[in-house]
Amino acid sequence: MTHPGTLVLGATGFIGRWYVLELLERGEHVAIGLRGGAARDTGLRDWLTAHGASPDALADRLTTVAADITRPGLGLSRHDGELLAGVRDTVNLAARYAFGLTRADARTANVDGALHPLRWAAERPALRRHIHLSGYRVGRTAGLRHPLPPADADRLYRTLGAYEASKTEGDIAVRTLAPELGVPLTVVNPGAVIGHSRTGEAGQYLGLATLVEQLWTGRLPALAGSRRTVVPVLAVDHLAAFLAAVPRYDDGMLHVHTVLDPATPPLPELVALAAHRLGVRPPRLLLPVGLVRRLPRALTGVDPETLTFLAEDTYDTASADALARAAGLAHPPVRRLVQDWAARIVTDRFPGAAPAPIGG
Repeated sequence: MTHPGTLVLGATGFIGRWYVLELLERGEHVAIGLRGGAARDTGLRDWLTAHGASPDALADRLTTVAADITRPGLGLSRHDGELLAGVRDTVNLAARYAFGLTRADARTANVDGALHPLRWAAERPALRRHIHLSGYRVGRTAGLRHPLPPADADRLYRTLGAYEASKTEGDIAVRTLAPELGVPLTVVNPGAVIGHSRTGEAGQYLGLATLVEQLWTGRLPALAGSRRTVVPVLAVDHLAAFLAAVPRYDDGMLHVHTVLDPATPPLPELVALAAHRLGVRPPRLLLPVGLVRRLPRALTGVDPETLTFLAEDTYDTASADALARAAGLAHPPVRRLVQDWAARIVTDRFPGAAPAPIGG
């Protein structure tokens, strides 16, 4: 039995499970680090089986170890550490994705949880690359280094809220320490990850998915933003394939890729596409983000932390596009992706629902 070449942290999450499936389909031997170890991997193995992973692949090429990103050394036992002696690529997809977190809880998961895997990777004798998953709104903090001065940290958390601020701080910390530790690093900044390009299958119901649910249940009378607001999206299987290609195409000490579909329509059009697929009326009223921020949440139904994602910005995807071309990857048609994803959310979340047929 060969030893794992890749350690994946966050393997049970929405992106992580598609990534593990992609690696297994490529014939790779993968280790997944879970807090409960093998006692908690049944759900993932069942999901992988349901999505086409062979029993032989799961038995021979998927290794589970007990790991905790919030602990130094990942809390690995000596035995599990020996199992991972030959790891070449470490991939940290783990994060606490939630709004309303306390600053302390967010930092434990998204800052400490970014640094412990990096430091562990630095000790791998065969390390080829450490991959850290961040976000498309992260990385706009030129000049800041870890550790952040208290005034800068306070401003960051006050402005962005605990989730996005902690992801930003984690990104700063990883970029600061990787060169000091001599770790070849790739930071992948994905847009809003939605459904699978062929089935629309989702599995994550925060962010844009809440708009789909509100559309379906008649609780979206207005949108926050403008006609130029864009929340860029991409298919989860495209991101999984991109992540799997990174170690083959990235070399050198640092690469940063913003992975999203530049063809994503503005948010009002995106929501209208979803509404058409669901056979419901899209909201016609647009409210400026600044106004929504000042209104009571009980009136708007909008979590204030989500408003920082509503922007008219553009994003430089050149490096990601070049890697995708080299790997033979292309984004699926975005309008179809959005509609299939919206329909799948409704059928999965509201059993018995029947969205309108495409073109209806």
